Amino acid sequence: MTDAANADIEVGVYFDLRNPRQWRQDPARLYSFTLEACEEAERLGAHSAWFTEHHLFDDDYMTSPLTFAAAVAARTRQIRLGTAVVVAPLHHPAEIAEQSVAVDLISDGRLDLGLGAGYRVPEYNLFNAQIERRYTTTDAMAGRLRELWGPGGVRPRPVQDRIPIWQGPQGARRAGLLGERLLSANSDLWTPYSQGLLDGGHSVSAGTMAGVVQAWVTDDPDRDLSVVSMHLAHQLDTYRRHMVEGTGQPVPRPVDPDRILARDSRGPLDYFFYGTPEQVAVRIQGLVGAAPVKTVLLWASLAGMAEEAVIENIRTICTRLAPLLKSQSASVSTWQEDAISDL
Repeated sequence: MTDAANADIEVGVYFDLRNPRQWRQDPARLYSFTLEACEEAERLGAHSAWFTEHHLFDDDYMTSPLTFAAAVAARTRQIRLGTAVVVAPLHHPAEIAEQSVAVDLISDGRLDLGLGAGYRVPEYNLFNAQIERRYTTTDAMAGRLRELWGPGGVRPRPVQDRIPIWQGPQGARRAGLLGERLLSANSDLWTPYSQGLLDGGHSVSAGTMAGVVQAWVTDDPDRDLSVVSMHLAHQLDTYRRHMVEGTGQPVPRPVDPDRILARDSRGPLDYFFYGTPEQVAVRIQGLVGAAPVKTVLLWASLAGMAEEAVIENIRTICTRLAPLLKSQSASVSTWQEDAISDL
């Protein structure tokens, strides 16, 4: 098994371009500012920038991650560009294959394609897709993309010989069976993922993981707590509300940010690491454990935050958190001991 404690963990930034009514911005400015934020992330050494997909959210959640990735590709030179995720069953494989090639060409081989099954009934209705077959369709998409990027497939061909495909965490074993990468930073999923690799005839040593970590880092947690809590509450409540839309299930009660911040990691909507870079680094390393996690993705913005806060967050992630996650020995260092005592 890979020992993640002896390996570099890279840091990426994650964008969804929400524009809530209570903090409404000019949408064109929000998109242009996010391009600037990606440029700043690259300048500060971020490994990657990731973009996501949802439809019909009332806060204008990003709908076209590959289109936005192409725009970022034209403004950057080194940072890798990922989707976390494209909702695979809403799209035709040829469409995703061709869009992916365009991003890979514009970026000169910097695309990482994350695929997920989605869960929102209104989105499936919008695209006239079958939600009952979403996992089978997502797995089939990965295989078909490999064919379409190969000989006899779409033209032009991508720069990368093998564009990385990342499968969403709902199907850790299925990602292993397919021989693809797993889009999760949770070490609990390493066992089913590695077993899937073995069962699929793939080398376990080829297993690679990366994923979103629900977290926010700050040099002054007390100062920033009220702002972070306010935006976090909106972000989690809208996810929970839109998750049940169209299912007939009741809308969950509003979250209590204080309780969320106090929890250890559970499901993606049930925890949020908050604190100094040292404190958050300790909690990330606890989440990652000994799994082969290469990259953790942190929110660049929480639902409608001001531009200044977003840029400051990116700077803190890149200049304070990232160095703590690189080349850490298996022993607990002084900064880790101090951080643990403050948790």
